Amino acid sequence: MAKLKLFIVILCCLSLSLTVFKNVAISAETKKRIMVVSSYHKEYLWSQDTNKGVCAALLDYKYLDNEDQAKAFTKNDYVESSGAIIKKLWMDTKRKTSRTDIGKAVGRIVGEIDRFNPDIILLGDDNAANYIGNQYIDTEIPIVFWGINGLPLKYGLLDSVKTPGHNVTGIYQAGYLQECLLYLKKLVPSIKTFAILSDDSPTGRSKAKQLERMSEEGKLPVKLIKTVVTNSVSEWKSNALELEKKVDAFFVLNHNTLKDDEGRSIDQMEIGAWYLRNIKKPDVGHEKQFVTEGVLCAVDDSGFKQGYEAVKTAFKILEKGENPAVISSYAPERGPFIVNRERAGMLGINNLIDNNPIIDEFIEKSLALEKYPE
Repeated sequence: MAKLKLFIVILCCLSLSLTVFKNVAISAETKKRIMVVSSYHKEYLWSQDTNKGVCAALLDYKYLDNEDQAKAFTKNDYVESSGAIIKKLWMDTKRKTSRTDIGKAVGRIVGEIDRFNPDIILLGDDNAANYIGNQYIDTEIPIVFWGINGLPLKYGLLDSVKTPGHNVTGIYQAGYLQECLLYLKKLVPSIKTFAILSDDSPTGRSKAKQLERMSEEGKLPVKLIKTVVTNSVSEWKSNALELEKKVDAFFVLNHNTLKDDEGRSIDQMEIGAWYLRNIKKPDVGHEKQFVTEGVLCAVDDSGFKQGYEAVKTAFKILEKGENPAVISSYAPERGPFIVNRERAGMLGINNLIDNNPIIDEFIEKSLALEKYPE
């Protein structure tokens, strides 16, 4: 009798264990598997801003349970919550820019995506959208991009902005470049001319072309004198010094793919610190990251909004069953007009920013000068 009772107890335990195991397996199967691919690298300020938006939306839409999970995802590029398994991969195309490097990144990431078997792929910025998106267009995996510069038709992922027509939709950057110059002119009314400083990256080229087109159409409040688009740091510097004598202001676009004469990649903050110490003209960027770096001002084309809206769109697809082929792509409204106090002091224009009602937000210090002190 005792043996029979023991046998029954063992059977009950086994049955309970199998039930628990089965429930755990079912729970894992029902969790949404979300793959996030960034074009850039973790230290890049824009990527940090977009990640904040992604995490905020993941929390709001219950893909993350708490702030600790958001911190874990940011640190480890992986997190598992009660409702989702989320993984992030980096292309690092600001620092590794050659075709060979990009090809290796694509091969590595495609392999990891296939092994992960995601329910949806989120693609951050132009290179991920272009190189990874085109690997999965017209597959069963829905794709949502963010951060494409300008209208997102150029990579062949959409039939139109209003009706994408495939398994891809997303959020793009309007740029707010005209607004940037309008607000710079309001802040410093004396400026009449400007020059563009940019690296020769997909992002930089796109913004420079937009500004040139608006200048040709007479849509800018100040006259464009010259556009500098190069990945040579020596050319970038020499042009900046020469143009300082000829223009009243600069539009500082991306400068993340600059290299020295030996081919060494130059940190954005390193070239930023040189620029701030050597160029004493008012300047404007198009994103908060550049004001954080030390540029005078920007009408923010918000990275936070880009990441947040991408997850919001993913929620519509995953939870409401909406088809990305008919979800219109769009650009969020602009962010605040931001001014850097330290740069204003360096330029001797504190009197123009004190109690100025057009300013929405201040950044007190210049990160580039802190990172690269004299």
